[in-house]
Amino acid sequence: MNLLSELLDFWRLQADKLAAQTLQHIGLTAAAVLLAVALGVPLGLWLTRRPRWAPLVLGVAGALQTVPSIALLGFLIPWLGIGAAPAIVALLLYSLLPIMRNTVAGIRGVSPAVVEAARGLGLTDGQVLRRVELPLALPVLMAGIRTAAVIGVGVATLAAYVAAGGLGEFIFGGIALNNPVMILAGALPAAALALAFDGALAAVQRLSLRRLPRVGATLLGLLPLLGALYLLPGAAGRLRAGFSPEFVGRADGLPGLQRAYGLRRLPSVVLAPALVYEAARAADVDVIDGYSTDGRIRAYGLLVLRDDRRVFPPYYAAPVLRPALLRAHPELLPVLSQLSGQLSDSAMTELNYRVDYRHEEPRAVAEAWLRRRGLWRAPRPGVPGAATVRLGSKIFGEQYILAEMYAALIRGHTDLQVQTKTGLGGTTICFEALRSGAIDMYPEYTGTGLQVLLQPPPAVLDSLGGRPAAVFEYVQREFRRRYGLQWLPPLGFNNTYALLMRRRQARQLGISSLSELGAYLGR
Repeated sequence: MNLLSELLDFWRLQADKLAAQTLQHIGLTAAAVLLAVALGVPLGLWLTRRPRWAPLVLGVAGALQTVPSIALLGFLIPWLGIGAAPAIVALLLYSLLPIMRNTVAGIRGVSPAVVEAARGLGLTDGQVLRRVELPLALPVLMAGIRTAAVIGVGVATLAAYVAAGGLGEFIFGGIALNNPVMILAGALPAAALALAFDGALAAVQRLSLRRLPRVGATLLGLLPLLGALYLLPGAAGRLRAGFSPEFVGRADGLPGLQRAYGLRRLPSVVLAPALVYEAARAADVDVIDGYSTDGRIRAYGLLVLRDDRRVFPPYYAAPVLRPALLRAHPELLPVLSQLSGQLSDSAMTELNYRVDYRHEEPRAVAEAWLRRRGLWRAPRPGVPGAATVRLGSKIFGEQYILAEMYAALIRGHTDLQVQTKTGLGGTTICFEALRSGAIDMYPEYTGTGLQVLLQPPPAVLDSLGGRPAAVFEYVQREFRRRYGLQWLPPLGFNNTYALLMRRRQARQLGISSLSELGAYLGR
């Protein structure tokens, strides 16, 4: 009951945003399904007249269904940029198979005797198709369209990752923030939309053949027009931001900046974390969230806007692990502690640059740094029956590098085996994997532990005052008390949140700090 009341309160507070996202979702889905009908039905009809091509064309459409949605969107972005275009094309490709397959099945299901009788009455091939085959095949064809629409509603949630909006913004923000209310706030309306699309198309299917073209075209044509109002680009001449889902919802992210710097006038879209830098480089957006030690800042000519009011808390990297790991293998503590205080901000930025921009392997980069510091040893020969340490990481380059550093240290200084589970996703996934025992340790950040996982009241945050030592002590103590997990000392670098702009644009506009950005937006 408490969850329900929280959900209703969330919907009430976010009513405007919920309405906008719902219309975006409707527009994306309906536009893609209409395009799929316009392309898939003629293709299906053509295949019934060219049956030898059917296995190849349907096979290609089926192969597209096996491509993961995120991968397909990532493939389309270099050609179509970010926004509605790649999302609609991806939804179109996913909708083609059920429409084409059901068109072919429906036409082939018409009795040959009926077709021959129509031809015996003197009807041409076109007349047979329009007056006999299509009306009889319509139930099967409409079933394919309904299937495509339901699939489209589900896949459209991923459109939020390419700045196309939709209810996926709530869903992915909730996943990133470990917020079940936010997840449900997007998932339940998406499920309702799927039922609504299916019900509307079922009603169209039941219409008489005389009313079907007019009513069906009106209904299906109205839906994308409603959503198109929210898919249009913003006003020209204004700065536009692209933010990751986690940054949009975190108290120390966008909400904190809006309170401190008055950034509410900054139009923004939600992007997958992996895309924000590319969107800034391509000038699809002007302001992005990032991390102060990211190597792409240097590579892409970006400027870190100075947080002159110190809104962002310290984000010192440190390993968090299950205490049972050290109890079972006490020899691990001095090995893992070799990295404590060893990585400066500049050193981590350089390592990230090599991985993120020069595309060097994280393992090679990690081992080269360990060699320079005199910490690397050749892996010891395997010991039969030796225990395995499972290392996890989030899904970005810096985490891969740190995981590989720890893996190399464990292999070179102990007889233990190592299994790396990199790219587990966001904070919530890694944290829950650690709590459940799926992994034994992973690198985390003090600010993330404080703001996302512990979420202390404002009075506690004020008492900590953003002091690195105080934040670490609080996080270390509370993780042990609440979750039974242990933090080891930080590695030395502070990978704090940052807002970034293209250096040339920031210089032209006279913006070097977040206060100056707020002043520029307030003009």
